[in-house]
This record gives sequence, structure tokens and C-alpha cells, in this order.
Amino acid sequence: MKKTLFAALTITLALCLAVPGAFAKKLVIVQDSPPRTMNPMGSDADSNLTYMANFFDALLERPGASGKLSPALATSYERVDANSWKFNLRKGVKFHNGNPFTADDVAYTFKRMANPEVSEFINMGKNIDEVEIVDDYTVIIRTKTPVPWIDQVAYIYYIMDKETSENADPAEVGLKPNGTGAYIFKEWVKGSYVKMTANPDYWQGKPAIDEVEIRPIAESSTRFAALASGQADIVFGVPIEMYSRIAKDPKREVISRQGRRGMYLALTNKPGTPGADIRVRKAIAMAINEDEIVDKVMHGQAVKSAQIPDSITIGYNPDIKRYEYNPEEAKKLLKEAGYENGFELTVAGPTDRYVQDEKICEAIVKYLAKVGIKANLDVKPKSIFFPEVTKGVHQCYFLGWFDSASDMGRTFSKLFHTYDEEKGFGAWNGTRFSDPDMDKMIEENMAIVDLAERKAYLQKLNKMAVEDKLAMIPLHYQMDIYAIQKDKGITFTPRPDRYMICKELDIK
Repeated sequence: MKKTLFAALTITLALCLAVPGAFAKKLVIVQDSPPRTMNPMGSDADSNLTYMANFFDALLERPGASGKLSPALATSYERVDANSWKFNLRKGVKFHNGNPFTADDVAYTFKRMANPEVSEFINMGKNIDEVEIVDDYTVIIRTKTPVPWIDQVAYIYYIMDKETSENADPAEVGLKPNGTGAYIFKEWVKGSYVKMTANPDYWQGKPAIDEVEIRPIAESSTRFAALASGQADIVFGVPIEMYSRIAKDPKREVISRQGRRGMYLALTNKPGTPGADIRVRKAIAMAINEDEIVDKVMHGQAVKSAQIPDSITIGYNPDIKRYEYNPEEAKKLLKEAGYENGFELTVAGPTDRYVQDEKICEAIVKYLAKVGIKANLDVKPKSIFFPEVTKGVHQCYFLGWFDSASDMGRTFSKLFHTYDEEKGFGAWNGTRFSDPDMDKMIEENMAIVDLAERKAYLQKLNKMAVEDKLAMIPLHYQMDIYAIQKDKGITFTPRPDRYMICKELDIK
């Protein structure tokens, strides 16, 4: 009997070992947003970068919950002068197709960054003067103007394989990523899922989770259904209206933390429009009852903000005061500006990108109507809305932003500098807001290398933008809410940037 049992166990073990993936660790993750492209430069939206971070590596990374800047494809770096950074590259790293990673790939990547046909990182790309290849594993990146923070040179710019990308069709590059990352691309069915497998030759070691499937689901109730049915192991973007219900579920764990993304209302100051008068912009700010939005629309899962950057971003200014809800003062300002009978305004926004985005836009329209502004609502899927923003279609819209480089200098150059395609300024300045004082400060801060001086300068610029110029109306910071299946034994800690970096996950 014992011999028979031993033989059976031996056969079972042999069969398991013979079947690839029999004990493989697998996860199904639900995100609230799909990727736009598999070209790592094709979108600078964090919703796309979170996917790219699994297939590619940058020179530096921010691992774990702390988000501390750490070596990645570069093992070390030093500042050579105000416009130059030297990087020592990691040896023995391979792209997923087997090609070795070298300095040629770094030089190619940074050159490609300046091409608007394949890159949305134009602001940085246009500032690259040259990448000097010292040897196969040493490069010096020289910029046209000083870049004070190493993040702005070496973080979120994912290195591509020159040999396979240089002469490839851009459409093909946008479908089949070939990076050095912890996960190898397996399949992308647009609108349905992205599948990836662990890279056995990854320079940090093979990730713990063997297979990952990420399903983008924009509709919050459908995300909840995937969680409740057990089809998803981790869900990002837990529906806030169902937060209490899920938190009481003994089978699930809910994790909530204040996010870094600042939500705001962008306004034009184009001559000839009502927004050209700052009294009108102040009136719009005072017409919005943000406390009510946080309480009723966001179900308490938001924190009212006075600025776009969060507290860990360079340029955050704790002294900034927001324009609080005061509809009577708003009406008074409109009358003083010559709009006692109001005017017509369209509020645009996405329907599938941010928590309660459409409902927030609806609320804003109602608040504006109460002070006499005839507001129209124009909301649509982000696939349509975002390109409209970058093309300058709208004079007023709802948007969210957090800076991956944790530096408001970069943010202001993209959001509020006068639009200048040639110089790479104002790529996300969709209202075409323009102010020479702000432009001057934004450009001057780029030359400030001393960190303490730069911080103070950016705080001054931030205060000018919110209190003096009212280039935007800050609304709130979203809470990032996640849910995981308890019985899976998943090890998961939310990151400050909300990226889903699968190599940081494990199953006990």
C-alpha cells in the first residue's frame, strides 16, 4: 500500500514538473484606463506609462511605496556641468529579443524623443543638445538649457532597442514593445486586455508573478462586478459609491490613500473672451462649491486642494490660498466685469478617465448657472477629449495632473506656458492661456540649478499662477482606492504614482 501511494505521488510530481506553468503564479488586474499605445514615447499620460513601466526600463526608477529615486539601467550618475549629466550604464542587460543593451540605445532613445510623430515628450526632446557616447556603457547627456533635477533627464524616459526600432514602421512599434523590462509582452487586445509574462533573464531577477493579465475597465460598476465575481485579483479605481460596501466584505481588502493627482478647471484668458478679465476667472472659481463636490459627488473620497502639485512635488506652496465658494461675490465680480447678465461658456471634460469626471463637470455647469453663466456641457471619451485638449479646441475644461518628475517647473512648462510647438512649451495648455510674466518665470527657473533656490522660485511661480493670475482653478486631490482578494495572499502596497509595477507584487 505504501509503495503504491509513493508511486502515485512520484507520478503526480513528475507530471506537474513536466507541465510548464503548473505551479505558475498568475494575477488578473483591473485598471480603470487602457493603454493608448505600446510605443513608450507615444503617450506621456500616466495611464499609458503604467503599462510601459512593465515592458521597459529607464535610466533610473522609483521603486516601492517610498518612491525614492534609484538606479535602473544606469548604475550611477554625476553632474558634469550645468548642462551635462554623465551616466554609467548597467552591463549584461538584454532586450526581450536578446539584443544587448548599450550606450547606442540610450543615444537613439533621446534622439527619438524629439520627433513629434512618435513622441509626446517633446519638451524634453527639444532640450537635448547631444548624447555623447564615451564607450559602450558610458554616456553624457547634454541639454541646451540646464535641467536641475535628475528625474527630468533619467526617469520615465524608457530606453528602446535601436536595432529593432530605428527603421521599423511606427505602427509596428506601437503594437509590439521590445524593452528590457521585468515583463515580456504577450498579447494586446484593444479594449479587452494586455497579457505579459515574467522575464526570466531580467537584470533584477525573474519577477515573482509568472503571468499577468491587465484588463482596462472604464465603467466603475463593471470593475466592481469583476471584483465581486472573483474574476479580478486586484482592482484599481474602486467605485467610490461602493466603497463602504466593499470595505465591509470579509473576502476583500480595501486600501485607500490620497493620490498625487490634482484635479483642476482650466480657463482661457484669450483676448476678446470673458476669461480675458481676471474678475471673470475669479467669479468662476467662487461659483464652484468644492466642499459639496467632495462630500456628495466624491462621497468623501477626495481632499480639497489649493494648487495642482501635491506636497512631495518641488514647488508645492503651503501658503497658497484658494478662492473659496462665494456665489454672491461671484455675481458682484461678473457685474463689475460687465457681465451682469452672464455669458455663454462650454465646460468640457472626459467621461472615462477620472473618478466621477462626468458628474463633476455636470456639477460645475450647475454652479455656474446659479451665478448667471449660461454653461454648456461637453463631455466625451478621453480618446477624443485628450487630443482636443492638446489641439487647443476648448476654452474651459476639467483635467487632472500629477508630475512624474515631482517638479513643478516641468509641469508649468507643459500646462501654462504660452503654447510654442517649436520650443516644446505648452503641450497640454489646451485653453492657450498666455501670460508673459509667467512665461518669463517658467523659462528662468530652468536655469536655476541650486535646489533650495529653485524650490523657492517655483513656490513663488505657483502662488502667482493660482492667486494672482488664476491660470487654473484647483479643485481636489483624488483618493486612490484599491481592492484585493484576501484569499489569494497577494502582497501589494500602493505606489505614490499609482503605477502598477508588476515586479513589485507577489503571492504568498
